[in-house]
Amino acid sequence: MTGNHKDTSITRRRALAVTGGTVAAGGLAVAGYQSAFADDATATAQATATASESSSSSECMILMSSVTEGPYYLDGALVRKDITEGKSGVPLTLRLTVVDATDGCTPVPGAAVEIWHCDAWGYYSGYTTANPGGSAPAESEDGSTADDNTYLRGYQIANANGVVKFETIFPGWYTPRTCHIHLKVHTGGEKEDGTYEGGKVNYTGQLFFADDIAEEIFTLEPYAKHSGTYTELADDMVYDGGGASSGLLTLKAVHKSDPSKGYKGSLTLGVDPDAENTGAGSGGGGEGGTPPSDAPTGTPPSDSASPSASASS
Repeated sequence: MTGNHKDTSITRRRALAVTGGTVAAGGLAVAGYQSAFADDATATAQATATASESSSSSECMILMSSVTEGPYYLDGALVRKDITEGKSGVPLTLRLTVVDATDGCTPVPGAAVEIWHCDAWGYYSGYTTANPGGSAPAESEDGSTADDNTYLRGYQIANANGVVKFETIFPGWYTPRTCHIHLKVHTGGEKEDGTYEGGKVNYTGQLFFADDIAEEIFTLEPYAKHSGTYTELADDMVYDGGGASSGLLTLKAVHKSDPSKGYKGSLTLGVDPDAENTGAGSGGGGEGGTPPSDAPTGTPPSDSASPSASASS
């Protein structure tokens, strides 16, 4: 890294955070940017073509095992498209497509995709006193009116094409992790009281960002106020180097000459709707049910995130 992110170095064992087997409990399948951001009619046609191609090759693109959910998961996230709650950062439009990896990559309408990630300075809602490493202002200094129990967390329910879309910000970083977004794919439940209830978790994973894009973003405000060592992909304890097959997002700048205007990110998630993997508990490496010894520490809120904030579709 350059600028604010090269004053120290981290040495640690790199761990592959998979829960066993190359296709356990669903995996990631990848579609191109154009497919992910096409309109519904085009997306349907492309999904049909993908299913046909997959059937002819007798396999679907199941590429990565589920990983642990990490120490910063909270129940009760809101069903909503915009999860920012006024948190400052470079805009990120995230479009994810859920497909059935056991049935020719056909869309999974009604699947619920849940995401959560840290803010521009490395703080998670529910853990706002956890030290993100390096030197960063206190989370309370960001000037937003975000709910400390709910910001940057949310669900979206997949449409007929298996597509969900979130409006959020580019995540920051915290020691010792690279920039990432957590996610779960749920099926069989339903929206209730502003959140998602019932069903089961088919996939638990993480989404990642190319180092060159992250490096550029972290020189901008408000990210630049967090100085210290940013962990690159090759040194991360969870990312296993597999590119898109390991959760690396396809990213496109809204304005190539001005990264502050934001990015669009896409990925297709191939899951087994009959499998279950909550990602809870400690096993599997980098982030388990409790923080690793060199991760930030903090106390979760006394109550889980509540759907008291405004929820939207």
